Amino acid sequence: MRLGLMASSLAIMFSGLSTAEEVQVKFLSEGVTQRVGGYSPARAEMDQEASIVKKLPEDFTSPKYGVFKFADKQWAFVVDQPEEGEQRMRVDSNQDGDLTNDPEPTWKLSDRGMYQGEAEIVLGNEQAGKINMYRFDASDKRREQLKNTVLYYSDFGFEFAFKLDNQEFTTFVSGALSGNASLPVDRDKNGAISRRYEVAKIGEAFNFTGSTYHFSVNEGKLHLELSDEKIAQAPLPPDLRIGKQALKFTAKTMDGAEIEFPKAFAGKIVMLDCWATWCGPCIAEIPNMKQAYEDWHDKGFEILGVSFDMEGKEDDVRKFLSDKELPWPQIFEGKGWDTSIGVQHDVNGIPFVLLIDGDSGEILGTARQLRGEKLTEFIGEQLEKKSASK
Repeated sequence: MRLGLMASSLAIMFSGLSTAEEVQVKFLSEGVTQRVGGYSPARAEMDQEASIVKKLPEDFTSPKYGVFKFADKQWAFVVDQPEEGEQRMRVDSNQDGDLTNDPEPTWKLSDRGMYQGEAEIVLGNEQAGKINMYRFDASDKRREQLKNTVLYYSDFGFEFAFKLDNQEFTTFVSGALSGNASLPVDRDKNGAISRRYEVAKIGEAFNFTGSTYHFSVNEGKLHLELSDEKIAQAPLPPDLRIGKQALKFTAKTMDGAEIEFPKAFAGKIVMLDCWATWCGPCIAEIPNMKQAYEDWHDKGFEILGVSFDMEGKEDDVRKFLSDKELPWPQIFEGKGWDTSIGVQHDVNGIPFVLLIDGDSGEILGTARQLRGEKLTEFIGEQLEKKSASK
């Protein structure tokens, strides 16, 4: 989740990179956001004067002006916000001041009341890159400070290929390279990035394969070298795919009961649910979980909740559980993202859920199967399979 520097001379910035033979580079016009595992938006305030553009579409009646910036370059944009009807947007992709001769960006109203879209900007050196944009509902009182703001981030960037102990890896940078960037490295080749075990920060030693290396940036070029500092090899992220073994732990619930997981759920299946009172998507799943619990609890379905709320919030968590009438056991440490079970399972986002067979310890389902209205149907299927296997 990061925005790099603008690459007005992107090809020049990285020309000659092959002299550092360990690293090869390729410019990507789009798709980098997914590869780096997220984004960190910049804010563009719509507080500019109309003089930043020379020509508008003739049917724009209520324009607001702003600029998207990447390093020392900027692109003007306009949002037309009429009293009735949907908003429209234009971006001065080629930086000539004329907003009638650029590719029309997408700018659509979502079912959540926010506008979002994408546009192409010309970077120079015959390169163009995609940026993504969104704007919250200007009438939303909860986001009053953002009513004149468009949030944006680059989807263009670079792919770097290199070897560690003769093993081939790639990493990606959104935007352009900076000296304090964190580089995602998919060590286990599963398409997901662990922020704890699969990120190398430029300038800091890391050991993914047995030898200790460090990345550095010199005159806009990425270099990879063996480090004088020797550190232990980082473990791989836990493999929590369906069919793999669940991780074992012992913890106390908020009621004082000690649970040895998953042994305490022998004869049953149990859903491990990492959540928090401040997590909107977690709360949205509660009706589905309660329905599944009501349907299948007496047939052998259990839920074990793990709260990611912070220190001092225990009373709030208890009140939340009471108000929502959630009967299953809960674990609360008051450590937020440092909750021990969360760290053990390398949880990078919540809700985080796993369905586990209490006898075999086998993982039966992950978020793909355990979220949404079909949860109760899936639980029923798993209980039927367990019963048939006896």
